[in-house]
Amino acid sequence: MKKIIKVIFGISFLFYLLALVMLLFVGVMFVGIRGYLWTDLSLIEYIKSSSNFVPFKTISTYIQAIFDGSMNISIPIKNLVGNLFMFVPMGIFLPFFIVKINKVSIFTISMIILLFFIEVIQLVTRRGSFDIDDFILNTLGALIGLGIWKSNFVQKLLK
Repeated sequence: MKKIIKVIFGISFLFYLLALVMLLFVGVMFVGIRGYLWTDLSLIEYIKSSSNFVPFKTISTYIQAIFDGSMNISIPIKNLVGNLFMFVPMGIFLPFFIVKINKVSIFTISMIILLFFIEVIQLVTRRGSFDIDDFILNTLGALIGLGIWKSNFVQKLLK
């Protein structure tokens, strides 16, 4: 039974990674083509205009927009909920495949490194922006996934 679970998790993880790459770098799944490959901005100008290093700036803007109706409600909902839940599966898959990552501290450091790498790649390839709020929501989502993974319910299912 454990071998079947491992195979199912392995296949699921590969599909998740493919979907994640498509969503983060190609963007054809839900949002159309991502990024600004054909812009007149230099890379430095693009980085300056596409970066947010102020924690909770984007989150608070979206929350305010939900309440005051200043933008289509689907935009903040998709952004906030999407960024939060996009990495929940990572919190389940990584500790399943890499036992050393089961500790919260090691998992958190690993996710911070991974997410920083993703944000930088999105920025320098002009396939997105560097937004500290995405980073915060993605990390929180991954930690929720880790919490689900560590829950007694899931651990009993796997035994």
